[in-house]
Amino acid sequence: MYIKKILLAIVLLGLVVAAYFSYYIYGTMFNPNTAFNNDNAYIYIKSTDSYNDVREQLEPLLLDIEKFDALAKQKKYTSNIKSGRFAIRKGMNNNDIINSIRSKNTPIKVSFNNQDTFEKLAGRIAIQIEADSISILNAMQDIDFLSKNKFNEATALGMYLPNSYELYWNTSAEGFRSKMLKEYNRFWNTSRTEKAKSIGLSQNEVIALASIVYEESKQANEQPRIAGVYMNRIRIGMPLQADPTLKFAAYKLPKYKNTVIKRVLNIHKEINSPYNTYKNLGLPPGLIAMPDISAIDAVLNFEKHKYLYFAADAKHFGFHKFAKTLSQHNVNARSYHRYLSSQGINK
Repeated sequence: MYIKKILLAIVLLGLVVAAYFSYYIYGTMFNPNTAFNNDNAYIYIKSTDSYNDVREQLEPLLLDIEKFDALAKQKKYTSNIKSGRFAIRKGMNNNDIINSIRSKNTPIKVSFNNQDTFEKLAGRIAIQIEADSISILNAMQDIDFLSKNKFNEATALGMYLPNSYELYWNTSAEGFRSKMLKEYNRFWNTSRTEKAKSIGLSQNEVIALASIVYEESKQANEQPRIAGVYMNRIRIGMPLQADPTLKFAAYKLPKYKNTVIKRVLNIHKEINSPYNTYKNLGLPPGLIAMPDISAIDAVLNFEKHKYLYFAADAKHFGFHKFAKTLSQHNVNARSYHRYLSSQGINK
């Protein structure tokens, strides 16, 4: 009888322990364990992060980090960290959290607009994805990559079209570059490629001209007319005489470092540079800025007219007056120069 009581006690104790263990496991796995009030919280796990790095991000978001540790160890997450951006929803339990940060890398929107140098573009991208600006810059300027894809130092920036793109936060520098090449090739669909051929320009030449058009006017409805002026000049063998190309050439000289040219002068027209479209016929060797897609399409769909000249309109800022003759253009240009002088803008 005494032995039976001992065995019964052992069985009951076992049941109690099992019940407690089951309760503990259930609580560890399935009870909500979030401590934030927003619908979602996000953690960003680097490719080099350890479990301790992940834990440091999670601790302020969870009610009980120790219970999370226990389950993470049991599920072998502590030795199998995945990089990326991961969402934790309010009310999630530890099991769901681990499943999320193990396999549900969520994409982000990466955007950039009109960065006019690789350095600025790399800096802009580096604040949005894991890759640092130096690795991004090196990837974008890699000579072998550029040569393989028919770019050079002067045209390479044209591969990056200002827009918003869906990427994973842990995308590498090379991954970002590959994504942009894919988007560039997608942009140059059959329709745009045929339009470029029909106007006698290569893709790089279209973007080079678009960069000039964009620097001349940010007004999308005016860009096709400006593009038409330049296409008319190309057609008759007239120099483009584009003031933005002079600024671009000037800014490459030590004399103009850290300066802002508000007024193009005759001295700028004497700069010895392949980008000086007053001295050199045809298009410059590459783009002078990162043009909007609207400017690229403006070149491909330029307005057909007989204008050969245009000058800024002092009465309608951001717009221009167009002329078919030099004499009419001189009238328009003098009007704008008088305005500049009246504002004390002499250089």
